[in-house]
Amino acid sequence: MNIIYMLLAISVFVALIFFVLFIFSVKKGQYDDTYTPSVRMLFEDELVKEKDKNQRKTSKEEITNPHK
Repeated sequence: MNIIYMLLAISVFVALIFFVLFIFSVKKGQYDDTYTPSVRMLFEDELVKEKDKNQRKTSKEEITNPHK
């Protein structure tokens, strides 16, 4: 029975530590902007693809017109 009390005390202590760390991160502004990362995740590949297409076009132009 003593082990149950000890485990209960340890679990409450760990929960308090996580709660304090959560409050600290909220006050530091960790969760201020929740919309932008989701949008960035969705459009990042398209920006990379467009950049690759532009690089391929310029490299093809350089090959066809090296004196440009």
